[in-house]
Amino acid sequence: MSAPDPTHTAPEPPSADGPEAERLDARLLVPAAVGWLTAALLLGRPPLAGGLIAGLALLAAATLALPIRRPLGVATAPPRRILDWATRSATGWTIVGTLTVAGGLGIAASLHTATLQEGPVRDLAANSATVTVRLKITDDPSLRQSTTSRRPPYVIVRATVEEIRSRAGAGHTAATRVRTPVLVVGTAAWQHVRYGQHIDASGRLEATEGGAEVAAMLSTRSPPRTVDDPPWWLRAAERVRAGLRDAVADEPEDVRGLVPALVMGDVSGVSADLDADFRTTGLTHLSAVSGTNLTLLLAFVLPVARLIGVRARGLTVVGLLTVVVFVVLARPQPSVLRAAAMGLIALAAMTGGPGQRRAVRSLSGAVIALLLLDTSLARSPGFALSVLATAGIILLGPGWRNALSKWLPGWLADAIACPLAAQLACTPIVAWLSGEVSLVAVAANMLAGPTVGPATILGFVTAGIALVSSELAQVVGWAAGWPARWIILVAREGADLPGAANAWPATVVGIAVLTMLCLALVLGLHRILARPIAMILTVVMLAVVVLRPAGSLGWPPDDWLFVVCDVGQGDGLVLRAGDRTAVVVDTGPDPAAMDRCLKDLNVQHIPVVVLSHFHADHVGGLAGVLSGRQVGEIEVTPYFSPRAEYERVITLAARHGVAVRTVTFHERRVAGQVSWTTLWPARVPSLPAPGTSSATPTDEGSPENNASIAMMAEVAGLRILLTGDLEPESQRAVLATGADLKADVLKVPHHGSAQQDPNFIAAANARLAVISAGRNNDYGHPAPRTLDLLSHTTTQTATTNLSGPLTVTNTNNHLALTTRPPPEDGLTR
Repeated sequence: MSAPDPTHTAPEPPSADGPEAERLDARLLVPAAVGWLTAALLLGRPPLAGGLIAGLALLAAATLALPIRRPLGVATAPPRRILDWATRSATGWTIVGTLTVAGGLGIAASLHTATLQEGPVRDLAANSATVTVRLKITDDPSLRQSTTSRRPPYVIVRATVEEIRSRAGAGHTAATRVRTPVLVVGTAAWQHVRYGQHIDASGRLEATEGGAEVAAMLSTRSPPRTVDDPPWWLRAAERVRAGLRDAVADEPEDVRGLVPALVMGDVSGVSADLDADFRTTGLTHLSAVSGTNLTLLLAFVLPVARLIGVRARGLTVVGLLTVVVFVVLARPQPSVLRAAAMGLIALAAMTGGPGQRRAVRSLSGAVIALLLLDTSLARSPGFALSVLATAGIILLGPGWRNALSKWLPGWLADAIACPLAAQLACTPIVAWLSGEVSLVAVAANMLAGPTVGPATILGFVTAGIALVSSELAQVVGWAAGWPARWIILVAREGADLPGAANAWPATVVGIAVLTMLCLALVLGLHRILARPIAMILTVVMLAVVVLRPAGSLGWPPDDWLFVVCDVGQGDGLVLRAGDRTAVVVDTGPDPAAMDRCLKDLNVQHIPVVVLSHFHADHVGGLAGVLSGRQVGEIEVTPYFSPRAEYERVITLAARHGVAVRTVTFHERRVAGQVSWTTLWPARVPSLPAPGTSSATPTDEGSPENNASIAMMAEVAGLRILLTGDLEPESQRAVLATGADLKADVLKVPHHGSAQQDPNFIAAANARLAVISAGRNNDYGHPAPRTLDLLSHTTTQTATTNLSGPLTVTNTNNHLALTTRPPPEDGLTR
């Protein structure tokens, strides 16, 4: 998920010269908001319908504009009539301007949709056609780890199809020139393509949903064929980016990943667990291209320019050149252009003029201009967060700073007011996207804020010096790493606080309630900030909530024994071993989701983590388990495949100083009140060599699944059969060992897929069957066939995709299940 990206530059407070000086210039605010809403609603709609609506808006604007003109004799009219006419005229022109902007953006949205639909790409994608194309790469490639066991790591990258080649008969090929944006999904070989390159590729086109930013998805298994290199200015930018990465290459992993991210949004080295901590603490805007990066650069460059004698228009020229260089280094993409626009608003405030009045007008104009340039931004969460954060700083920041300045130093008032205003403005959108509300974001931004500037500026200096001397660049890069270490510490420690992030229903009603609460805070917070005692009491109450959170009402129950965490399409299981102690079996695909579950359970010590097999939907969340907890050891299957996930587990374990051991057949172990016996795998030589066979196309019967650890666990007299992703062949093999499989609770194999052995299910004879599966997942898990099978052999079946996390208790030998319904956000998790 994206987080707020405030520019951290609060405009000057309104002048005290009179009421007119304090009045906001909000004439463009309504047109910008209405135009934005119009574009968002019309994106993906039929172009003709959008064009008709836009035409009606422009016609209405022209009709209303005719009567709004200067009446004759106004110079001799009574003052009261002149005032009434001026008021009516101003309102009228606002309506005309709003309709004009809405019409213009309606046309832009229709043209954007028509562009995606024109040419053969969309029709070919509807038929899943195989094509040969020439692409222009328009983004940096991103290597992704699959969150399911279906495929190995893959690369996604945005590109524009410039030519499609097809057979024309008699051995000839016909080439069609187009200009259509697509999303390329390729093998790991695609991670070496470069922004601005032309590439030849073959693959299958797949359709995307209406309103998407691309016309189709190109899935390819062949390596890219380079046609040419990027233009010289992009190659120069890449040398600068590479020089910065090389300069910090000897720093710790988190530092060498964060410094390039702070400087120019290069997040390729930011680890998944650090990114999760940044999301929890509201610091994600620091590790992505945002107005913050550019504003800090301008705040450094402009004073230096003044020192060497640059004045007036010269400062504006220097600022604009700085913006151009920044855009080139960070890639001229929509998100970077958005950041540049927010930085230009800060530039306008820094180079003179009435700060707040000018900034509101500039922000509104920037929204309109950006949407006209790239209408797809109308549905971009990052765009919404950026605009709202900047608007919060402009509209709320000065007043709150003035209230705090009555009893705090000015610099501290700024440090509190800016992140507070930005965070409050963005809170509803963040909750809608993540299902969480962060209670530490303001404090984290306050603590990290003073070091962001030094880290960013030293990083820019490092990048420049790297072009001349790599040795000197390493020295400056080492200096840039120290403030980055502080930012990392703030993120790590803040994310580990028990109440750092709190679940919030990501529903229409939930977000509406949260928005009303935020508006109530906007109306009443000024009075609290102006009173030291009220402010101190508020901070103390917030600290109590963060350090000792109340948790979700009724969940988890105090006597929980076994929990199936809601980690999406994967497994994340927790067995209670004692007070604040648990054994964890599998970790799901997402570190943040697993970390949140363990925080809700107040688990701080984990004697053993069992990883049933090395598919990403079972081991991808390991970083979230290891973060901030005492972990004794990690127990793994002897089948070390897929190799990439195995190596990632080993690397994570070594970084946290946790031993890794391989299970043995029929071994029995005890950890606190949890004991378990390993029932499978019995032997590995019968399986293919690790790495030689990842999975079948349908992901059924894969050797990794069949090598899953199966174990019979006992907790306070409760028998729980845990089965990983065992396929029917291994289920039958476990039965053949003669093991006693009778259990109170069965964790159904492979997320309830259709491939189950009825005799295995019957042997368990469980009173409760639990299934961990993602909402709206693409695999149809749990399968109706399996649910029907379970209905004949168990008294109760529960699934996380419908009921959220599942909690099992056994008070007085009475087996009970407690659920917490998931947010109805329609997302696959």
